[in-house]
Order: sequence, then C-alpha cells, then structure tokens
Amino acid sequence: MIGIFLVTHATLGESLIQCACHVLNKRPPQIAQLGVSAQDDPLDILPLARSMLGWVDGGDGVLLLTDIYGATPSNIAAKLVVPDRVELVAGVNLPMLLRVLTYRDRDMQTLVKRAVAGACDGVVHVTAN
Repeated sequence: MIGIFLVTHATLGESLIQCACHVLNKRPPQIAQLGVSAQDDPLDILPLARSMLGWVDGGDGVLLLTDIYGATPSNIAAKLVVPDRVELVAGVNLPMLLRVLTYRDRDMQTLVKRAVAGACDGVVHVTAN
C-alpha cells in the first residue's frame, strides 16, 4: 500500500484527512500531514518532513500531496521527491484525497494519474435548474 503524506498550509491537511475519515467512516492507515505556518523556517521543517515520510512508507512508496504549487509547503515537499518511489502532486482537494485513498493499492504512476483525475473531476460548475 502506498503511503500518503500531505504537506500543506496550516491545518488544511488535517482538515482534509478528517473529512476523508468522515466519508470513509474510519481513519485510513499510513497517512500523515504536516502543516506549515508562516513562521516556520523551511530548512528547520525539512528534517521533520523527512522523518514523517518514513512513518507512512510501508515499503511501496509515498505519494506527497500539497496545496499550492510553488508555495512553501510545495517547495518543502519537492525536496522529498524520489522518482517512482516518492512522488508529488499539487492542488490537493477532498475529491483528490478520496480518489488516492481508493487507488493506493495500485502502482505509483497509476495512483498519480488517478489523483490528478480525481481533483479535476471534483471541480464541477453547478447551474440552476
């Protein structure tokens, strides 16, 4: 099973995990989050992020999810990437996280594709009837 590690602004990662727990009626295994605040020094956070990455890696790799590409959490997560072993997808939202939790028993490249599709499919323009 591929581990899931969210690196996001403040409490967004934990909020997404809690929402997923509500939908799934349980807390999924091998999932963690690191919230980065404006006061955090990225160089100080990086060793903690590396350690937490190990918490969720059961041997099949880890998918990193972050909120905004190019922002501090994303930049920290990018330093953890190891191609085909630890991959990163930015733009995390609840549909993406639920899709990832559903397909994490597949291979990493399939999971990355499902993550992106889940995020995109979850964005819908709802019009009045």
